[in-house]
Amino acid sequence: MSANFPPGFLWGAATAAYQVEGAAQEDGRTDSIWDVFSRTPGRVLGGDTGDIAADHYHRSTADVALMAELGLGAYRFSVSWPRVQPTGRGPASQRGLDFYRRLVDDLLGHGIRPLLTLYHWDLPQELETAGGWPARETAYRFADYACLVGEALGDRVGMWCTLNEPWCSAFLGYGSGVHAPGRTDPADALRAAHHLNLAHGLGARALRSVLPAGALLTVALNTAAVRARTPSPQDLDAQRRIDALSTRIFTEPMLNGTYPADLLADTARITDWSFVRDGDPDIVKHPLDALGINYYAPTVVSAGTDNGPSRADGHGGGEHSAWPGADRHVAFHQPAGSRTAMGWSVDATGLHDLLMRFTREQPGLPLLVTENGAAYDDAPDAGGAVHDPERIAYLRAHLEAVLRAVADGADVRGYFVWSLLDNFEWAYGYSKRFGVMYVDYATQVRTPKSSARWYAEVVRSGRLG
Repeated sequence: MSANFPPGFLWGAATAAYQVEGAAQEDGRTDSIWDVFSRTPGRVLGGDTGDIAADHYHRSTADVALMAELGLGAYRFSVSWPRVQPTGRGPASQRGLDFYRRLVDDLLGHGIRPLLTLYHWDLPQELETAGGWPARETAYRFADYACLVGEALGDRVGMWCTLNEPWCSAFLGYGSGVHAPGRTDPADALRAAHHLNLAHGLGARALRSVLPAGALLTVALNTAAVRARTPSPQDLDAQRRIDALSTRIFTEPMLNGTYPADLLADTARITDWSFVRDGDPDIVKHPLDALGINYYAPTVVSAGTDNGPSRADGHGGGEHSAWPGADRHVAFHQPAGSRTAMGWSVDATGLHDLLMRFTREQPGLPLLVTENGAAYDDAPDAGGAVHDPERIAYLRAHLEAVLRAVADGADVRGYFVWSLLDNFEWAYGYSKRFGVMYVDYATQVRTPKSSARWYAEVVRSGRLG
């Protein structure tokens, strides 16, 4: 296997607006569901909020300079919906758009290609009050928002991502309630999943109508590498159930224009799926230029027990299930071996498996690794340096998995490390650090970790030494 990545391979880093921007109440920005959720006592560890985060809103020029020092070819960021369209309806806020105009201009000035994600979980609170993602109208509001951003930035941004990890938006936000908006209705979670699919299709069409020819369109899915604990029929059925809920509920309608029959059967006691209207599958299925894959760890399952539903799925536990129709049929397991600070297992074979799966299932569709990374308990040493050999080992193993997939025939076009900066890690607040740049939240000083220097050399050489 060659240690060299393909010519033109796109090297990047990724962030999300609510996790890094801060400036939560500046320049006309209104509350998102994460502002309300994080300010609600008991929802986020330590009572942390994204009000300041990594202060990227005020430090974006310096942060882009850091990207240039790393030699990055691309930066994947998300737009804050309530910063650009404060109520989720009506005209765009030019003050909000101006921040992204400046950011994009800075990126292009350093030769860094922007990959703009329209939705990374920060729904305007006014739209949540009106029903949120379980309400069909939200999908149409998203399409209007996509059009506004596309019109404003389409002349300079050549790569667009509709949604990031709609599974989390639907099932952690409306099923288990461990993410914003914190609702816990399994039927609403399934409605939300469909309306996110619909939003993707409507948003993709809106973008195509305003973007120049040749713009790349993708979506970033946290498709799961689901493994049965044993080859028993019962454990294989558990694997099937979770694959349907974690992956095929999005990939099948987006790529093939249909929902899996087994998913509909598994969830029939919860909903009759009448919220899927005639014509919806054709809207959802819109041609993509690449499929974005976010990967962190595999998912190991077995048949459930009579002891009740398992919550050890790596997504924060809680009293309510993120797996409607499967909660009493499936148990989740932590495999042996090393783990990150999130408690997630370190196993790069899952990334190879996913890349090869979609190579088989969607021949001819290029792939992007739109997120991959790990949290560790990083801290500066006495001299102020931040050494993170565990992260280097994690990244090396997963880049080796990408190389193996390329050697096996996968058309992988790029890799985005998660994350550029330490940031607000959702319900974990500031207790988990994913960045290759250490952020001192008291001073907002950025310090490149040893993983940043290592990654920069990989980017420079295009190979794993």
